[in-house]
Amino acid sequence: MTRPGRVPGEKPLFWVGSAKSDLVEFPEAVKDAMGVALSVAQFGGKHPHAKPWKGEGPGVLEIVEDFRGDTYRAVYTVKFAQAVYVLHAFQKKSPKGAKTAHPDVELIARRLRTASEDYEARYGKSPKS
Repeated sequence: MTRPGRVPGEKPLFWVGSAKSDLVEFPEAVKDAMGVALSVAQFGGKHPHAKPWKGEGPGVLEIVEDFRGDTYRAVYTVKFAQAVYVLHAFQKKSPKGAKTAHPDVELIARRLRTASEDYEARYGKSPKS
């Protein structure tokens, strides 16, 4: 169920590219867990399942959820003072250990640039506070 509006102290959540439609395809248990983690981020917290995403510097995090032998990830950024952006949601399919496939890494970098441009258009240039 979707809430009709935000509550005090909650940052808006924006989705970049196909991130939302990709996450909607995940199993219900995974969607629920990721939804809780993103909600925590909207209130300025860090969920225990969230960890830093390597490669884009501070403020980019990933949520990793395992379900029936599959691993699902959502990458988001809290780099901006007034909003949280979900950059990518995907099922990990890399055959070699924990390494994320290169196309996913490149997509996250591109979507982070898109999020920065969108944030600047919405809120102007301002340092994170």
